Amino acid sequence: MSTFGRLRRAATRAMAVGAACGLATLGVTACGTEEQAPAQSGGDTRVVEHAMGKTPITGKPQRIVTLDATFTSAVMALDSQVVGYTTFGGRKELPEYLGKDRQTYGAQAQWVGSLSNPNLEKIVQLDPDLILSAKVRHEQLYEQLSEIAPTVFSQTTGGTWKENLLLTGRALGKAGLAERKLDAYEQRAKTVGDNVRNALGRNPTMSIVRFAGEPTVRLYTKESFPGIVQSDTGLARPEGQPTTDGIAVNLSQERILELDADHIFITVYPDKAGDAAETRNAFRSNPLWNKLTGEKHTVNDITWMTSVGLHGAHAILDDIATTFGVDPAR
Repeated sequence: MSTFGRLRRAATRAMAVGAACGLATLGVTACGTEEQAPAQSGGDTRVVEHAMGKTPITGKPQRIVTLDATFTSAVMALDSQVVGYTTFGGRKELPEYLGKDRQTYGAQAQWVGSLSNPNLEKIVQLDPDLILSAKVRHEQLYEQLSEIAPTVFSQTTGGTWKENLLLTGRALGKAGLAERKLDAYEQRAKTVGDNVRNALGRNPTMSIVRFAGEPTVRLYTKESFPGIVQSDTGLARPEGQPTTDGIAVNLSQERILELDADHIFITVYPDKAGDAAETRNAFRSNPLWNKLTGEKHTVNDITWMTSVGLHGAHAILDDIATTFGVDPAR
């Protein structure tokens, strides 16, 4: 038996002993065995196809570990409990854009390490019945994670957030709910866009700009997470604005005027060293910055750039509605 197989058995025995003693810290109020704890037991078994192959999953998982923000949001959006999660950038708490779902579906959730270095022993101790992540993030850990619990990976994150929501729905046995939540979001996005157009009598243009710590600024494309939300509203990018097949175009100070639009939404990555803010200040000090004709709006970087999920998408729609002073269609 592998190291993680032994760890999982040890953790399971510990949980069973805790249950018998009625340990509140384990969230079990009645004495019993492992089988009495919430688990996948019961229900049909389905095979979920994903980036790493096929994984059989029985019933509806109740204890999910999410190793990327896109899946933390997806699980909570689908009314399921997250028991473990990763973060990046030195933060350990669940992000604020999750709103009330942080408490409803993450009250018992524990931090299991950084996005780049999840702690497998902590994951074992949580006794999950499903683990979710992306091949681009944790391909090298897939076999070890699969020994802990059924594990489902998307290919990547970011621009694939809608596909990842639907994949999460299949893994949770809630495919129909995932489709309904996505449909409702897309209808809301269109309504917010229509509200803006009706209020202004035209379709305004918008740019999405990020200072991320490099000496350049990023101009986000329609392939990015916030760019997809923009496209869903129907709000336009300026004609002829530089783009790429990737998520962003890096522009130097000499190209500041290429950021221009009716409205420019700006984020600054909150790095501890303050490099992103320093670059922002350098750009603002450039005389070309004051030649931008569009209205500038600073918005939350974590929400617009790293949430990559349904919660963040709705939060972006909130910001757009607030900016234009229209009904948010909540």
